[in-house]
Order: sequence, then structure tokens, then C-alpha cells
Amino acid sequence: MKLKVLPGKPLQGMCRVPGDKSISHRAALVAAIAEGVTVIRNYQKGADCLSTLRCLRSLGVGIEEADGEIQINGKGLHGFQEPDNVLDAGNSGTTMRLLLGILVAQRFFSVITGDRSLRRRPMGRVVRPLQEMGAEIWGRQGGTKAPLAIKGVPFLKPISYQMPVASAQVKSALLLAGLYAEGTTTVIQPAPTRDHTERMLRSFGVQVDVQGLAVSVRGDGKLSGGEVAVPGDISSAAFLMVAASILPESKVLIKDVGVNPTRTGIIEVLREMGAEVVITNERMWGDEPVADIQISSSALRGVEVKGDRIPRLIDEIPVLAVAAVNAEGTTEIRDAGELRVKETDRLRALATELRKMGASVRELPDGLVIEGGKPLQGAVTHSWGDHRMAMALTVAGLAASGPTVVEGAECIDVSFPGFSDTLRSLGAVVDVLE
Repeated sequence: MKLKVLPGKPLQGMCRVPGDKSISHRAALVAAIAEGVTVIRNYQKGADCLSTLRCLRSLGVGIEEADGEIQINGKGLHGFQEPDNVLDAGNSGTTMRLLLGILVAQRFFSVITGDRSLRRRPMGRVVRPLQEMGAEIWGRQGGTKAPLAIKGVPFLKPISYQMPVASAQVKSALLLAGLYAEGTTTVIQPAPTRDHTERMLRSFGVQVDVQGLAVSVRGDGKLSGGEVAVPGDISSAAFLMVAASILPESKVLIKDVGVNPTRTGIIEVLREMGAEVVITNERMWGDEPVADIQISSSALRGVEVKGDRIPRLIDEIPVLAVAAVNAEGTTEIRDAGELRVKETDRLRALATELRKMGASVRELPDGLVIEGGKPLQGAVTHSWGDHRMAMALTVAGLAASGPTVVEGAECIDVSFPGFSDTLRSLGAVVDVLE
């Protein structure tokens, strides 16, 4: 599928974005190992989150969908059934890594794989510490690439693990595995990462201890089902925020967005660039903070983005690069080498595709240097099979002179089903080409 984007129209109006992808994954996985029924409202229906539901169904978890809600009949910590086929995580690294933390303690054999992109992504960072806990895992390239085979063990050993790289997925997998360990498991982060797993576990009755960058759980409790309301995904909202900030005469209100402080780096950086971002109607949905975000067009300037900020906006860097292209001055993004092992090498992809549109982008080993202020021109671009690349290029096309075509845009459904419809509802001219 291709998207054809025509520039020149301001964005005006109110919208919502799909439920948070990270929270949706965690809600389903934690509900599945809880006791009793959990009802999840606003569960994201992107391909990645549907992969999590598909894997859970293959493990014997009863899941019903009706009236925009997901009902999960929890099986308890050891209640999964041995799957009769290979588990397929699709393109979802979150599904694979977090589910590994549960599968290693089930009393059966399982194999999990994914699509071609996911099979290339590094899994050793989660496999190695799980093996330290006593897990039995085998895979390609010494257990560092999927498919991964798991022989479950009934109890794991607690560990204290210093993560070499800040990763919410690794932290979450180890905390989930820690629920099965005989004692306290501690994960020490090199920098703060999104804390949705900690919040979700607490809401299901788990005692989670946080001391600075160290997070600990004990393996002697049980989880109780309940209700979960999933806020709108700030990573999806970021594309609309940048679009509204760079298109003259734009003003957009995005309702019910999650504003967890471990995820609001994009707001902080846009404000530093000069964007007009107003947060209103702040409240809590369960353990997660939610607000409405209003953003208006403004003149942006280049900034430096690096260090501890990076884990708090790692998924937003593709669209942040588009903001930088449209800002006056130089933007330098550093310490973002993690982007090379996402759905694609996002640093290389961004540099390649934005240059097609006339942008000045220099690729660094761990980031990008972007010289802003040079008008973009419409071009034929490609998503590289990466949903965030496809949406970032669509936003770039809205600010270009002349039409832009984004090839391979079907991948947008991984995280933002209805993205083009949402843009059109705000006044953008975006056509779907088969």
C-alpha cells in the first residue's frame, strides 16, 4: 500500500489516538497470569498487540472481545497450556521479549518466532539474564536470535542484574520472570526507562520496590484480575504533535493521552524547540496519568538531544527528526544507537529517506546531525517496513512542496490503525493508493 500526501493544509480540530501499545501488551500479559477475570478498555488493535493476544490464545488463555473491551480469563502463574504449534510474535519485539519472561517458568516446551524483521533483532540481551536465573533457552546464533526454544523450569533463581543498556523490554521480562523466582529479583537500570510494567504489576497486587534506578519484585505472591483502562499512546500522538507544530495555522487537541513521566521526553524536547504545547485535564486512569494535549503551529529551532533523555523518547526520534528538518539551526541526536536494532536501522533509514526530500542529514554511529531550515520537496519515499518510519515520512510530506508518496505504508497498522483517517479528519490531504 502507498500513501500519497499533498502539502499546504493546516491541521485543525480534536482527535484521539489508539490505546498505548506498551500498556496494552503489558495489560494482556499480566492479566493472563493473574487469577480471575480482567477487563481491558481501549486495548490497542494494532498488529503488534494482536500478536500478543494470538500467542496467549495459543497458550490456552480465554480471551473475549466485545463492545471495544477485551476480557481475559486469567490462568494464574502456572496455568498456561503447552501450545501445539510454534508461537508467532509477528513483528512484535515486546511480545517476544516479555513473553519469554513467562514461558521460561511454565512446565512445558515451547518455541517462539516472528517475522523476518523480528528474527533479525537481538534477543541475547534478554536471553542471557534469564539463563542466569536458570532458564533453559536455545536459539539461532547462540541463543541470540529467534526462533527461540524454551524448556520451562518450575522455579527460577532470583538475581540482581545490572543492565548494560537501558531497555524497558529487558527490565520487564526479568520482572515477570522474577514472579516465579524463590526470593527477590532486582533489575538495575543505567538510565530511567518506561515504568508501565511496574505500574501494571502494582495494579494487579504485586509489591514492586523502586529504589532509584533499581526495581525489585518477590516471587511469592499471586496476581488478582481487575479492570484496566489504556490511555492513548503518546508515541502515536507525537506524529500529530509534530505535524501541527510545523504546519502554519494549525491547532490540534488530542484527547486522553498517556503522560507517564517516563514517556514525556517528546513534549519536553518540542517545547525546548519552541513548540506551543499545552497540557490540560490531567487525571489518573488507574495507575497511569492521562491528559489532553493541545499543540499549535510555531517556529521551531534546533536542539541537542542525548543522554538520559533518549530512553524517554526513543520511539519518537523518527518524527522528532522531521521536526528538526523543519526547525532553524542544527539538531544533534546522540546516544541513540539502539535505533539501529529496531524494526529496521532507523538512523540509516531516516538519513536515506529525508535526504530524498532535500534535507541535510548526517548519520552518526549513534545518532544524526540535522541542518534545519531547508524547505523539503516532495519525493517518492519508502517505509523500510517500519511503521514509525512510514508515519514520520507522511508528516514530512505534509510540510513539503509538492506531493510525496510513502511506499510500504501498510506497516502503519502495526501501531496506529486509522492513521491516515485521523489526519484527514484534521484537514490533511492523504490518499491511499493500492
